[in-house]
Amino acid sequence: MKIKDLPDSSRPRERFLKFGPEALSDAELFAIILRTGNKGENVMEVSNHLISNFGKLSSLFDSSLKELQKIKGIGESKAMEILAIAELTKRLDQEKNSTKKISCANDVFRHFHKKLKDKKKEHFYSLMLDTKNNIIKEEEISKGILDASIVHPREIFNPAIKNSASKIILIHNHPSGDPNPSQEDLEIIEKLQKAGDELGISILDSLIIGKEGFWSWVEKK
Repeated sequence: MKIKDLPDSSRPRERFLKFGPEALSDAELFAIILRTGNKGENVMEVSNHLISNFGKLSSLFDSSLKELQKIKGIGESKAMEILAIAELTKRLDQEKNSTKKISCANDVFRHFHKKLKDKKKEHFYSLMLDTKNNIIKEEEISKGILDASIVHPREIFNPAIKNSASKIILIHNHPSGDPNPSQEDLEIIEKLQKAGDELGISILDSLIIGKEGFWSWVEKK
């Protein structure tokens, strides 16, 4: 059955206009985003397949373009629309939960947790601060397996120098969810600490973000 053949009380757009978005199910909201179904299935049926395949929104929004395209009725364009919304949602969460001034390791954790907790690869960031610990800028330094050959001091400190940062905080995630440092993590932090001392840009802390918690160089060493 086509959407236009359904009664108004069952059509997502009509229900949205009458009751508002909060009254709609996840599948109905996706039906509004996707707009059209495919041959043999209306958009509500495609949306229900999408929801049932991933089980929960967090899994759906963390999926890849290829994973989404495996769902019947989800082509490249629809997959891109879904991931664009997922990215905007993450950025909104970050904006709401971010802090402009860093006073402790927990501030850094709150700033990065939602962004990094479900990442499937390691992401390494530098958070640049002024003399009063206000955030100047954050920059992604690398993505992938973290090792000393990838995280070179010049990649860390060049952005800090360009942005006139007086100190920085280093942040990366562990896809395993366990924030405890490896020996490689400790060696990289010590190497960068020494480089920062020579350049006059102090590394205030280094955090590892896990699924639920974090490890801090300053608080846990």
